[in-house]
This record gives sequence, C-alpha cells and structure tokens, in this order.
Amino acid sequence: MLEKPRSTYRRWLLALSATSGTFVMAVPFSSMPVLFKEISDDLGLSLVQIGTVWGMASLAGVFVSLIAGVLGDRFGTKRTVSTACLLIGITGAMRGLADSFLSLVLIMFVFGVVRAILPINLTRNLGLWFKGKNLGLANGVMGMGIGTGLMLGPLISASVLSPLLGGWRDVLFLYGIIPVILSVLWALYGREPNRVDTLDEHSEESSIRQKLATVVRIKALWLIGFTLVFRMGGIIGMTGYLPLYLRGKGWVPARADGTLAAFYAVSTLFVIPLSSLSDKIGSRKAILIPATLVTLICLSLLPIADGIAVWVLLVVAGIFMDGFMAVMVTLLMETRNVKPAYSGVA
Repeated sequence: MLEKPRSTYRRWLLALSATSGTFVMAVPFSSMPVLFKEISDDLGLSLVQIGTVWGMASLAGVFVSLIAGVLGDRFGTKRTVSTACLLIGITGAMRGLADSFLSLVLIMFVFGVVRAILPINLTRNLGLWFKGKNLGLANGVMGMGIGTGLMLGPLISASVLSPLLGGWRDVLFLYGIIPVILSVLWALYGREPNRVDTLDEHSEESSIRQKLATVVRIKALWLIGFTLVFRMGGIIGMTGYLPLYLRGKGWVPARADGTLAAFYAVSTLFVIPLSSLSDKIGSRKAILIPATLVTLICLSLLPIADGIAVWVLLVVAGIFMDGFMAVMVTLLMETRNVKPAYSGVA
C-alpha cells in the first residue's frame, strides 16, 4: 500500500526537479549572452570584460562544487535545494542592480557560488529516488527541463521580455522571482527517501574526509571529471560569445540569438530519446563517445562557418548537448563504489 503513494511522489518530485532545472538553473543563466549587448551599452563594457562577467559564474563553481555535494549529504535535499533556490533568486535579481563592471563581476561570482549547489543536489536526489533503468530516464527528464530553460533564455529575454519590461535589469528581476517561488515549494513538499533505502549501515558515521578519501581513489571519476571540464568549457565559451560574434558579422540580432535557441531546442528534443536509448542498449559509453566526437568536430568548424553552415553545425552539436549530460550523470551514479551516501561528494 505504501508503494503507490511512493510512486506518485516520485512523479511529483521529477516534475518539481525538472521545473527547477528550467527556471532556476537554466533561464537565469542562458539569458545573459543575448542581454550582453544591452548590458555592455549600459555599463560601457568591453568584449574582454563581457567574457570575464560570463566566466565568473562557472569559475565560482570550481570552488564550491565539492562543498555543494557535502551540503546535500549532510543536510538532505529538501533543505539544501530549497535554500539554494532562494539564494539563486536573490543573487540573480541582484545582477539587475549592478552599476559597473566590478559590481556585476562580484554579483555574478556570488550567483555562481549558490547556483553550483543546485545541479549536484538535484542529481543526487534523483539517484536516491530512482534506481536501475528508471534512473537514466529520470535524468533525461531532468535534462529536458534544463534544456527547455536553456532554450527559453536566449529565445525570449532580449527580443520579447526586455522591450516588454523596459530593459535588461527588469528581465533579471523577473528571473529572480521564480526561483523564490520554487524555493517555497521545495520547503513545503520536498521529502527525503527512507534512510534504510539509501544508506548503508556505516554511512551515517562516515565523515566528509572519509567520503572524499574514498571518492578520489575511483579512477573512473577522474576521467569523467576531466571530460566534463574540457567539453563544458568549450560549450560555455561558445554559447557565451556566439550571439555577439554573429551580430558583429552583420547578423540581425533576432537571428543571431535564434541560433543559440535552436541549439538548445534540438538538445531538449533529443535528451529523453538518448537517455532511453542508453537504458535500452545497456551502455552509456555507446552514447557518450560519439557525442564527444561530434561536439568536438562541430565546435572546431564553427569559427570558419557562415550562413546556413552555422545553423547546421549548431543543430548537429545540439543533438548531444543535454543528452550527453544526462547519460554522463547516470554513468557517474552507476560507477562502482559510488554509493548513495557518497553521491553528493562524487
């Protein structure tokens, strides 16, 4: 009798996680590249300064990712995710108050610190509630939520919301309100799975140092980590600069921004099929290796492409964008010796 309510809650949890991925993780982040032209005109930023601002959020994640996982392991998903959503909303809205390059850089760094807490703990929570073949699909749904947000950010921020609301500052204020609402939902309806289902008998006594000592000895995690460093570095660099680059080449602003939206839209369409395919064939590497090669080729050709070729390369690269991440996260959580109690640190 307990299984049906538990199954119902899993669906509710997955919907809440995907929505958080859309409006907390993705939209406030992916909106920045298409707003940079307006921001740079207002604050007098150079291209180098724009790149610095864009890189701050990701740089912050380097310093807090490990701590973010520990927070989830120590305090549980409900409190950690609810607090992270609240702080993301506040710091995201504060970007609209920036009046100089320095203030925007500092706010983006703090925004990046709190933003790094969320994806790790949402992923950790899915690993606690979903097992086996259901885990790949759950990560796929989560990836689809993130992909939808990554698409919406460049699609509506500069061309729709900015003229409607009166400028980039009000757009960022709006994007700060939604995470606060989701924070309340997590606080009210978030729930931890039964500890007996998720922890081994000694995990409660495992210190952070013990968990870290265990995780760093898993060679597969180092390979996963280095792969993500170079792949995500290339993609974040491309997505942050692409709209400005295309506008500089004479593209109409809406068309330049649309390339980024198309990249993320294709990614969103393929994330669940790729995740389901990896479950069906029983191999994560069969998806990850081709995805890595295709992304490498497409990003390498992008600087010499123009016109329709830009669209083609972005669409092909987009096929594997979020699907790669969903399958990679599933692979990480299925890696030998990565127990549920260690998932946040891993």
